[in-house]
Amino acid sequence: MKMQIHKEGRKILIFLVFLLISLNLLYIHFFPANLLPSRFLIIGSSLFFLLILQFFRNPKVVTLEDENQILAPADGKIVAIEEVMENEYFNQSCMQISIFMSPLNVHINRSPVSGTVKYFKYHSGNYLVAWHPKSSSKNEHTTMVVQLDDGPEILVRQIAGALARRIKWYIEEGQEVTQGHEFGFIKFGSRVDVLIPTDAKIKINLGQKTRAGKTVLAEFI
Repeated sequence: MKMQIHKEGRKILIFLVFLLISLNLLYIHFFPANLLPSRFLIIGSSLFFLLILQFFRNPKVVTLEDENQILAPADGKIVAIEEVMENEYFNQSCMQISIFMSPLNVHINRSPVSGTVKYFKYHSGNYLVAWHPKSSSKNEHTTMVVQLDDGPEILVRQIAGALARRIKWYIEEGQEVTQGHEFGFIKFGSRVDVLIPTDAKIKINLGQKTRAGKTVLAEFI
């Protein structure tokens, strides 16, 4: 199956190809007798390129929409399921489900539900490691609130980490979003939090792996 490359990675990959080829050619030109090191350089450059290439992969995801389900917005691992006080929008207690995205995960973010974007805001900030307890509020992040049709609202945060220094989003307030469809991208590993009503039925466990647009995080009661 042909691998698709996400638009966020195309310029980076083209630049990286030229950079790595140039470095290898320069080394061979100035050190033509050092065959073994040049081979290691070529192999190392190829492996590094493949690592960056897989980071920007864009697999096809088919989501079966269900208005009663809240789906994972990201590939990764569940690192927190806890009741928290949400002070930016709801000003009340919510259940927070946090997904850690390693550099090996697909980094496309998908809408957990279908509905209308009622609130969106970008926050500049620090770059603490993504699993730090204060990363949700202290790190660079975005906040998106989606309201289901005449129904409840959920909040999604894209959070930058120690490596992730670029958060991208493709939505704005008033826009309609579809469950499982892409709304953003985080480069080089980070975290996504989903805040839902406290009476929602949790369907996942700590440490469980997730797939964006596939894994059911919770269900509305």
